[in-house]
Amino acid sequence: MRESRPSKRRRSPRRLLSIVFPALSLTVAGFVAAPAAGAQSALDTAHSSHPSRVTQNSEALTSPSAQAVHTTGKAGQKVPTKHLCGAPTPGHASCFAQRRTDIKQQLASAMAATASTPSGLSPANLHSAYNLPSTGGSGLTVAIVDAYNDPNAESDLATYRSQYGLSSCTKANGCFKQVSQTGSTTSLPTNDTGWAGEEALDFDMVSAVCPNCNIILVEANSANDSDLGTAENEAVALGAKFVSNSWGGSESSSQTSEDTQYFKHPGVAITVSAGDEAYGAEYPATSQYVTAVGGTALSSSSNSRGWTESVWKTSSTEGTGSGCSAYDAKPSWQTDTGCSKRMEADVSAVADPATGVAVYDTYGGSGWSVVGGTSASSPIIAGVYALAGTPGSTDYPAKYPYQHTSNLYDVTSGNNGSCSPSYFCTAGTGYDGPTGWGTPNGTSAFTSGSTSGNTVTVTDPGSQSTTTGGSASLQISASDSAGASLTYSATGLPTGLSISSSTGLISGTASTAGTYQVTVTAKDSTGATGSTSFTWTVGSGGGTCSSSQLLGNAGFESGNTTWSASSGVITSDSGEAAHSGSYKAWLDGYGSAHTDTLSQSVTIPSGCKATFTFYLHIDTAETTSSSQYDKLTVTAGSKTLATYSNLNANSGYAQKSFDLSSYAGSTITLKFSGAEDSSEQTSFVVDDTAVTTS
Repeated sequence: MRESRPSKRRRSPRRLLSIVFPALSLTVAGFVAAPAAGAQSALDTAHSSHPSRVTQNSEALTSPSAQAVHTTGKAGQKVPTKHLCGAPTPGHASCFAQRRTDIKQQLASAMAATASTPSGLSPANLHSAYNLPSTGGSGLTVAIVDAYNDPNAESDLATYRSQYGLSSCTKANGCFKQVSQTGSTTSLPTNDTGWAGEEALDFDMVSAVCPNCNIILVEANSANDSDLGTAENEAVALGAKFVSNSWGGSESSSQTSEDTQYFKHPGVAITVSAGDEAYGAEYPATSQYVTAVGGTALSSSSNSRGWTESVWKTSSTEGTGSGCSAYDAKPSWQTDTGCSKRMEADVSAVADPATGVAVYDTYGGSGWSVVGGTSASSPIIAGVYALAGTPGSTDYPAKYPYQHTSNLYDVTSGNNGSCSPSYFCTAGTGYDGPTGWGTPNGTSAFTSGSTSGNTVTVTDPGSQSTTTGGSASLQISASDSAGASLTYSATGLPTGLSISSSTGLISGTASTAGTYQVTVTAKDSTGATGSTSFTWTVGSGGGTCSSSQLLGNAGFESGNTTWSASSGVITSDSGEAAHSGSYKAWLDGYGSAHTDTLSQSVTIPSGCKATFTFYLHIDTAETTSSSQYDKLTVTAGSKTLATYSNLNANSGYAQKSFDLSSYAGSTITLKFSGAEDSSEQTSFVVDDTAVTTS
């Protein structure tokens, strides 16, 4: 609990007493209203291909409000964590989950009461970062193998999926199954809080990446090698074609026999975490039959991808595992020359707790938390394999990424220790130990095929331009290396344009001026995809738009006119200075649970380019450098333009600017929504707004 203390910036008692707190509906970036677990139609049965389930999940992953990134730290930042499982002893494995202890855990009921959003990466964030399809996985099953029992598994999974708008996944509808290492659904192992936290991370990540997949949680009686191995075999016996393992330990010569006994399952994609103890090989990640999954730090970025990644390393003893096995034979598909035996890892995904994922756990934890470790990356990759489709019946799918290296994001920066040769522990162009060939860029790298097959190439057409009212016709050129037929889709097209799914022809009449970032994707029948991105500028069609400022009472000097605002928001109170004049809009700043809103509707003329600007000052009494306790969300209609928090406190005003050209010809509501928690104050002060056209 953060200490509550007086602040010279907190609003005056006179003002506090004069305010009536209305009941407000707050829309916070990233929060999606979702049905309670079990509230789905009875028609949404165990058949996961039911259209309603796929549609619901697709909408949850692509809605604008789901795209906000709730940052919790910077790559490689040392953050306090709790290792959920103790260090392994010989013949036993340890889980690799690490929960952040500097971020307050909260039950779902507490979050809902304040319309808060969980910290950490969301399902939509993972889909954005790894260019994953919002559909796929229907009818397929991902198994998770862990030790001991989580008695709250089903209810915690329901809360996670409900929070992010995903369809329900329960025992009743056949989506979720929880069994012992012998397949029993009634005689489960003893409960364990540490492994329960691991299990919550695992099934949340499978849900995030492949929400249409069914999930089997197979719980071993203990964390010894033989029990976990028995559970591995049971997962495959139950029909899972994808099995995730977020555990391991140091290598030993005796474990080579376990390869054949527990992990030699052709036709099944088995993923294993590379470990969290930095440079050094671990088993079973070094099994020749599994996909060894390393860990990265994943951060949002302004680059064309929208994300950047580097090797996860917190210290000399904490970071993703990697290395050359001392015992396991090198598989034929692995061709690096510095290691004569099995090299770890093959691919990677986010694992750094500083850039961790949101997880809900009420047995091993007390609600929403941020979790990391390569325990996160293994189930993520298992989910990607499932999105890519069923593996070849005689294949060991660990080889697939080696056959499609161009369909991965190459991670080229960072290291997890000192080594020779350097690629064992240092990222670089192409293959390296800490991240393998890289992280998913779609699903193509996780499909079967020869080294020269299943590659889809989409030709970049270059920047495009047209004018409002003008017709457009652009033929997208794409090819499949195996000669397979292609289907096309596009995102970000100018209003009025569409793409033919069968021919790739973009046509229509552009109706709204603006600059659009278009991505076209071509997909073949095996699930292999290729894409290209380009800019499409729609001009105003002759420059007939006149320059003007559209907002009324833009500087608030007319008091409570034109704007719709919570009581007391538009004020000349001297507790906060205006950017200019005497009045401003002051949201929150009470040091208690509180919400404020400020909004105005504006009509942007057709053919106009429009820019929304305002000056923002944030001050706070919060002392944290990593947790967002108080938030301001700025929206245009249903789209979130930006989210600010106590972490963005500044000493003066800063101007913010957003392009609204895509709304030309329509009326939208611009809205500021502030939410403050029950402790220290944060004041969000807005002044000198404008919507200017040109």
